Amino acid sequence: MMAFFCALPWPALASLLTAWGFCLPAAATAPTPLTPITVQDVATGLAHPWALAFLPEGDTSGARYLVTERGGSLRLIEAGGRVRPPVQGLPAVQAVGQGGLLDLMLDSDFPRNRVLYFCYAEPDSREPALSGTALASARLSRDGSRLLDLRVLLRQVPKVDSGNHYGCRIAEGRRAGVPDGTLFLALGERFSYRDQAQALDNHLGKVLRIRKDGGVPADNPFLNRPGAQPEIWSYGHRNPQGLLVGPDGMLWELEHGPMGGDEINLPKRGANYGWPQVSHGRNYDMSAVGTGQSTQPGTEQPLHVWTPSIAPSGMAFVSSTRYGQDWLGQLLVGSLKFGYVARLELEHPSAAYPQGRVVRESRMVEPKAIGQRVRDVRQGPDGFIYLLTDHPQGRLLRLLPQR
Repeated sequence: MMAFFCALPWPALASLLTAWGFCLPAAATAPTPLTPITVQDVATGLAHPWALAFLPEGDTSGARYLVTERGGSLRLIEAGGRVRPPVQGLPAVQAVGQGGLLDLMLDSDFPRNRVLYFCYAEPDSREPALSGTALASARLSRDGSRLLDLRVLLRQVPKVDSGNHYGCRIAEGRRAGVPDGTLFLALGERFSYRDQAQALDNHLGKVLRIRKDGGVPADNPFLNRPGAQPEIWSYGHRNPQGLLVGPDGMLWELEHGPMGGDEINLPKRGANYGWPQVSHGRNYDMSAVGTGQSTQPGTEQPLHVWTPSIAPSGMAFVSSTRYGQDWLGQLLVGSLKFGYVARLELEHPSAAYPQGRVVRESRMVEPKAIGQRVRDVRQGPDGFIYLLTDHPQGRLLRLLPQR
């Protein structure tokens, strides 16, 4: 069934989905190419790379990039593309299904403290079938060979028997543009446990907010609610694959829908984003999700929806002029399903659109130029956009504008 849908050309698929009652917004129409882009290999031969971080210029390790591989390895990559042996000192990682070593983020004070954060699927010590997403911090040794002072900051409650929908993206909290000592963590609902996304006594299908030492901020919305997990910031999420604090200071979250209904949300304090009661998509058997509605009182609407799904993963705001002045402030999102990078042009909030809106979508780069699933999208300190591709022979790519 899924192969049939994926094989259909866009016009036929759009007509079929419309006939079945899907609402296809204008921004979900087939994107068209824009500025010609050259795709340049930085490193190859990576085993399902998942997340990318940039080491500061002149780092004492002599490397430039830090990459997680889903199987459980953390790799340093030199400027010339040489991939070093795995960094030592990681905890046990449950590399099963969609789980493994996942997102990665350097602390804003990394040049001084060498601290990084990463999330991963953690096996249960007593029940091998159970696993849960965990967030840890550590210091990278000066030569980049190992992690020191490993500390688990948060463990998903509960661990469950599922290899799907770990989610797991990390963002550093900021106020007035300055790091405020907090971390956001977006977690999936583990697929078979999707109803738990609406319950506050667990971490499934939630965006969490903690302090960098693992404590709970005093202004978290459910801190004093009996029975609620105090780390919860927002709930009703499905399978988050992107999380960042934008140039506007707002938290942005990207998640997979089922058949249709991939979403960009702006998670607000204590807000409910509806899954699995409401959705802009349908279940994989084409039955209605939850109430069969896309809206419901007490739930928030996404900023942007993709129907059909593109399986988005990784996102970055453009803050450099490498690609021209008109790219500033635009949002880039990778597609696992189709292997391209979407460029979303944004309109600032107004009375009509309090959250702002996406006014146009196009392709930054075509699938044929990449040839693999896009897992992560980041802007480097040099102003260029970098990608990781999810493949047994994955690649670190740099996107260069043709002049």
